[in-house]
Amino acid sequence: MKELLEKLANGESTVEDVLKAIEEETKDRVPRSRLNDKNDEIKELKEQLTSRDSQLEELKKQVTDNAELTAKIQELQSENEKVVTEYEAKLQQKEFDYALEGALREAKAKNPKAVKALLDIQAVKLADGKFEGLEDQLKALKASDDYLFEADGIKGRTPANPSGGRKSAVTKEQFAEMTYAERAQLYTESPELYKQLTN
Repeated sequence: MKELLEKLANGESTVEDVLKAIEEETKDRVPRSRLNDKNDEIKELKEQLTSRDSQLEELKKQVTDNAELTAKIQELQSENEKVVTEYEAKLQQKEFDYALEGALREAKAKNPKAVKALLDIQAVKLADGKFEGLEDQLKALKASDDYLFEADGIKGRTPANPSGGRKSAVTKEQFAEMTYAERAQLYTESPELYKQLTN
């Protein structure tokens, strides 16, 4: 990295080269929020294990005969299965949310939460790290609400004089509808045409 920065300072490299190198270097790093999520998951698992140990200790104190013991064990097993199922569902949801946020950033969503709110999440599935049913929805959103996404290139109105200064390029009606910036551009690119249109 230091070498790249020195090359940039000497004019032997560009900012884009440095940014690509940084992106390449950091692509496999785990974001802090992801690490915090994993730490929270570990903490939650430890709490659940402690809770189960306490349940079993309590059970030893309470049980007096075999039938009662069997019933209590079945009850605990049922509760524990429910906890495991809920926990796995929570983990899958976190994984889905994390992957979806990454996919929305990749699609250049300005505000991933706003875009997510417009998606039919029930129709989106995550399988083997790939989304099904997301791409079509994003294409439709880009067509209907393109302001939610960063532009791939420069978008906007058609340039005032796309034909490079030919007199037939702009009519008086078109000139009347131009913004100040477009008129200034026309004046710079084709002063003669500008003069004709303003007379």
